[in-house]
Amino acid sequence: MMKRKQSCSLWMRVLLVGMVTSSVCYADNATRTVNPDDPYEPFNRVMYNFNDFLDKAVLKPIATLYNKIMPKPLSKGIGNMFFNIDTIPTVANDVLQVNFYQAVSDAWRFTLNSTVGIAGFFDVAEDLGLERNTEDLGLTFAQWGWKSSNYLVLPFLGPSTVRDGLAWPVNYELLTIYPYIYPVRARYELYGLGLVSKRAELLRFQNVLEQASLDRYVFIRDAYLQHRAYQIDRNKQLGDPYLDKNNSDKKNNA
Repeated sequence: MMKRKQSCSLWMRVLLVGMVTSSVCYADNATRTVNPDDPYEPFNRVMYNFNDFLDKAVLKPIATLYNKIMPKPLSKGIGNMFFNIDTIPTVANDVLQVNFYQAVSDAWRFTLNSTVGIAGFFDVAEDLGLERNTEDLGLTFAQWGWKSSNYLVLPFLGPSTVRDGLAWPVNYELLTIYPYIYPVRARYELYGLGLVSKRAELLRFQNVLEQASLDRYVFIRDAYLQHRAYQIDRNKQLGDPYLDKNNSDKKNNA
């Protein structure tokens, strides 16, 4: 328990230092015109460049090698397993959002894939019509009323907002399985493999990212904010069978 508290405290200190630093950067660049959703842009660009350097120096080469040596069926299965692991905090956040219909659906998906799908290696739930869903505490905070939040790039974690940044360590420490995995080395090895697997999957979109915009920072920022806005808006109706049926009927009649 003491180790978990120290870990949570460390993440909170990192986030607080980041936000304080961003405020200082913003004060030093007060005369600069900034995007209203990105008032910490000077700090964010520094963090973006830092993360981009780490990615190019470490994570991207490892992910590239991973794709070369890993057979595609095995790589897909490992990706499925980590998505299945991420379904645990998704179910917890469904409940926190009082979205019990979706919680049952996601819990059933997790149960099927964990058993019939062999620890999630095979996504049998998708074949049965149970679509993937991802929730986190940032989306739960938005559902509780904190919908608008300034963009914030976090060291190592990447694109976020103040709301999502504060929610991340709590989501990780209390709702995911990683803090309960011992020894600690096994925990980090599993988490690291998950990062490599996700980064390897994103390599498919590398050319799109590089060609989409002259300013990759702006492209990533806008894509992140738009995606989170979509998720927040979707959660207003997600899991309500009556609203889902009405929306489906409207699409069919259009």
